[in-house]
Amino acid sequence: MQCPGSLPRSVSWPPLVKRLQQLEESTAKIKRKKTGGVKKSRRYRPGTVALREIRKYQKGSELLIRKLPFQRLVREIAQVFKIDLRFQSHAVLALQEAAEAYLVGLFEDTNLCAVHAKHVTIMSKDVHLARRIRGERM
Repeated sequence: MQCPGSLPRSVSWPPLVKRLQQLEESTAKIKRKKTGGVKKSRRYRPGTVALREIRKYQKGSELLIRKLPFQRLVREIAQVFKIDLRFQSHAVLALQEAAEAYLVGLFEDTNLCAVHAKHVTIMSKDVHLARRIRGERM
């Protein structure tokens, strides 16, 4: 039984049907675009990633040079002075801590020399100047 003045169930409102069909077509196009194309990789502005890495490494306290290559270097240098030297593992780690601390300090001073010379990139002349100011032998 129908209410008087209402449309029969088989009759639908034409503008609504058209709008639904348009929406279905547009969503189908969007789905096709997403599946077929290659996603564009994210690009950060120059310097953003560098600053993020600086913050990351300043927070952490882990060693940055790999242990095995450093150990091989220590053994190679030690062979110049005496053959068949043996090292405790803690001794090699202590040498590595000291070497990394020295390098970090040297790069800090080198960066100050580069900033003083009004350039951003550190150069070998900045390293030489930093070592000369520190009083180290060349």
